[in-house]
Amino acid sequence: MPVGMHEEPALRVARVESLATRQLTPCGSGSMVWRVWGDGRPVVLLHGASGSWTHWIRNVQPLAEHFRVLAPDMPGFGDSDMPAEPHTAESLADVVASGLDILVPAPTDLDMAGFSFGGIIAGLVAARLGRRIGTLALLGAGGLALPPMRPPALLQIEPDMTLADVERVHRANLMTLMIGDPRRVDDLAVFLQMKNLRETRFRSGRIPESDALRRALPAIQSRLTSILGGRDAFMASRLDAYRHMLESFQPDLDFRVIAGAGHWTPYEAPEEVNAALVEMCEVSQGRAEREES
Repeated sequence: MPVGMHEEPALRVARVESLATRQLTPCGSGSMVWRVWGDGRPVVLLHGASGSWTHWIRNVQPLAEHFRVLAPDMPGFGDSDMPAEPHTAESLADVVASGLDILVPAPTDLDMAGFSFGGIIAGLVAARLGRRIGTLALLGAGGLALPPMRPPALLQIEPDMTLADVERVHRANLMTLMIGDPRRVDDLAVFLQMKNLRETRFRSGRIPESDALRRALPAIQSRLTSILGGRDAFMASRLDAYRHMLESFQPDLDFRVIAGAGHWTPYEAPEEVNAALVEMCEVSQGRAEREES
């Protein structure tokens, strides 16, 4: 039985976090918090909207067996302070890129993966850092101004609900919005969703449906890759448009679909996502080694 399978959620988070080194970089009038595991070529993991580093809780340790993994709380999420105004995707990318210049100073190369909203920010950061980013992996990223879709209907929290009622609402909404297989919506997923929502201060607003990432794509020099869940509530109905958009910028796009998985693929399908990211990032590492030889 894997370690932590039936571990109490708060203890699971604390245990994984205890294995990380905590580092700070400037953010607004305060700090952006980064957690770092492992050694080797740096790989940066950016979380989704209403999230934190814990969107990657099932990925950081397996990936740290191969890489130096940096998973921040982006500005205005989790433990990180708010960025200076204006609160835009571009302002977040500026703070993240500046933090990477401190933690992974040039000329060190690195790879980056962004989940959902984090994929937008990852793309903007990649455009800023140029060829230093070897592989950019987008996991259900928005910001491509795809054809509009009707958002799934979610249950609402009512003021008179008990904690058990609130947990049931979050569990149901995770099944609707984030996870394709209802059996994967466990107590840890519910705990993380509730905790992350409480701690989120940055409002992503309409950024996910904007063209923020699309506008950055021409400036991205990284090798572009993509991982999507076949039952992604945001992307499944627009999967062809999503793929064609990315392929219009990189025709040799490495595009992978995890059958049956929903939007939160790093959590629902960690084995598949971890294996894919290792393979994708090792391509960059191999290229870098050949260029040095």
